[in-house]
Amino acid sequence: MKKALIVYYSRTGNTEKMAEYIAEGIRVSGHEAELKKVSEIKTKKDLAGYEAYIFGCPTYHRGMPANFETFLFLAQTANLEGKIGGAFGSYTHSGDAPKMIFDTMEFVFKMKVTELGSFNMLEKMVGTREGMKACHDYGKAIGEKL
Repeated sequence: MKKALIVYYSRTGNTEKMAEYIAEGIRVSGHEAELKKVSEIKTKKDLAGYEAYIFGCPTYHRGMPANFETFLFLAQTANLEGKIGGAFGSYTHSGDAPKMIFDTMEFVFKMKVTELGSFNMLEKMVGTREGMKACHDYGKAIGEKL
C-alpha cells in the first residue's frame, strides 16, 4: 500500500469537499490518502514520505490564492522529482489555478503527473452526485498510477 498526500486550500468548503472525495477514490484503489490544509505545511519535511502528491485550490481572479503560490515555492525545495502528481480545484468563472499548479508539478518539479491533466470543477457541481463521482474517478486514476 502506497501513500498519497492531498494538500489543499479552501475558503468556502468546495475545494475541501473535492479533496475528501479524491481521497476516497485513492483509498478505494487500495492506497492510503492523507489530507492536509496548506496552512499545516510549514517545512519541506511535512511533505516527506509519500509516493503521490495532489495539490488543490480554488481559482480567484484568474489565479491561485497567494498562500498557495507560497506553498508551491516551499514544495519546490522538497525534491518531488519522479513522484506522482495531480492538481484540482473549484471555480466560478475561469478555473485557471489547477492548470497552473499542474504545469508547475510537471515542468518545474519534474513529477510524473496523471494523464488526466488538471481537474477543474464548477463550484455548483461539487455537492452533486456527478461531482462526487468525478472526484472519485480522479482519485482512482491517481491510485492506479501508484
